[in-house]
Amino acid sequence: MNSVLELYGSSTGSNEPTDWKAVAAAQHCPYLAKKCIKVRKSEPDKTIGTCSVMYGKEPKPIIICPYRLLERRQVFADCIHLLTLHEPGNQFHIVPEISIPGGSVDYFLVSAKGKKVMDFVGIELQTLDTTGTVWPERQRLLKEKGVQVYETGAESEKGYGMNWKMTAKTILVQLHHKVQTFEGINKHLVLVIQDSFLEYMKQEFRFDQLNTARLGDSMHIHTYGLAQESSGDFHLVFASRFSTDANGIAASLGLQVSSKVELEDMLRILEAKLSDATLFSPITSS
Repeated sequence: MNSVLELYGSSTGSNEPTDWKAVAAAQHCPYLAKKCIKVRKSEPDKTIGTCSVMYGKEPKPIIICPYRLLERRQVFADCIHLLTLHEPGNQFHIVPEISIPGGSVDYFLVSAKGKKVMDFVGIELQTLDTTGTVWPERQRLLKEKGVQVYETGAESEKGYGMNWKMTAKTILVQLHHKVQTFEGINKHLVLVIQDSFLEYMKQEFRFDQLNTARLGDSMHIHTYGLAQESSGDFHLVFASRFSTDANGIAASLGLQVSSKVELEDMLRILEAKLSDATLFSPITSS
């Protein structure tokens, strides 16, 4: 049965008492440490707040918001080993949304000495896009939790599905553009996805060149599962890592696209973004 598992970071099946009226009113995303930024297209003043859902004939937890992957900032810590030029004493920075040839990269994990960039890793977060809308299910959940819902939607019979194929194809095309840039300057790009999503891609696309993670490969894939604790809460759990290169991504789609950028240009862009606000300090989110 399809259902909402987490709303604004709170598990709908938690054994601990939850003030759902306060959760709905605050609209706070614990992973971004600010108000949820996922809004309805038809009503941009309303946030959706749905982090994950139960979905499928054999129901399993599916993450549908990429920011859900930021729990405890573990995804960044798991990329530190790819900073091969990092040295003790350097500071870590997390720089969001940098444009490069082929599009923008969600985050850069940077090793810096003062304001000088010594090394960096690009990190892309990807979760499944939905077909239809999760909104009616969200509204019904809040009503079940005793929250008075004034907006329409709870009575709607519209459901939602998972856009597996289009999401997978879109991210692979984007990766092919971007990984050539990183490979050209001898740096790493990491795709962070849910384990079930990778399993789908391996079935539907050619991944003959997917290796057990090798430091020498430019493209790395880190997968995470969503595990339910005895408390009823869900937590992100590292599952596996693989790697390939630009040719491996190209082979999955049969594309031939060239995108290059000079290392000096990338360093200049990153150094201009470094500040106290970008310093990496692991945080705990519930």
